Amino acid sequence: MNEGLRVRERLGVADAITLGNAVVGFAAGVVALSDPRLAARLVLLAAIADALDGIAARTFGGTEVGPLLDSVTDVVSFGATPALLVVGIAGAEWGWLGDGIGAAPPAQAVAAVGVGAVFVVFSVLRTSLYSEFVGEGENRPGIQNTLGATILAAAYLAGLTWVPGLLAVAVVLSVAMVAPVPYPKLLARDAGVLGVVQAAAILAPLAYGRLLPRFLLVAALGYMFLAPRFYWGE
Repeated sequence: MNEGLRVRERLGVADAITLGNAVVGFAAGVVALSDPRLAARLVLLAAIADALDGIAARTFGGTEVGPLLDSVTDVVSFGATPALLVVGIAGAEWGWLGDGIGAAPPAQAVAAVGVGAVFVVFSVLRTSLYSEFVGEGENRPGIQNTLGATILAAAYLAGLTWVPGLLAVAVVLSVAMVAPVPYPKLLARDAGVLGVVQAAAILAPLAYGRLLPRFLLVAALGYMFLAPRFYWGE
């Protein structure tokens, strides 16, 4: 007998937040090709939602479908959307965004789309391999999709508008997603502090000479480069 999907029975509070994350990620992707600065802020908002769904799962309990929903949403919000952000930033800074990518010089179009595609591929690869082969208590190799997207968005909001540099950053972050380097999970205290800074960077990215996104960028890069050896969380 076909029981249907039983959506209301099988989804929980954390899953609703995860789906909200997907909505924010989709919205960021939509506006990335017209207003990349707004898209960058929405990517940071999606990252906050990604942290909140974990808190909700620990508080209210998770569901069987929760991990799969989280993985799919990661690919949307922290894979496809940052890739579109790369294209949007390139178009905005190189001057062809308003006319569309068809108006871009071929070399610029290939560079922007190519790097975006690399980011998507490595995000999908990282999510798939992580979901299949990494257990809950095992080392977490490679940087999180969320961290890669956060660094990219924060760098742009912090004032890094030199396109070749941003494209290089995106490629490095892509490869780092599958690097054989174990990363510890942030303590709740540290995640909370960064969440507050992240929220402030979303609300006022230009305040005090872009201080908030720059602070967020430094903190995210500090975790990326130092956490495997020096982080006190684990």
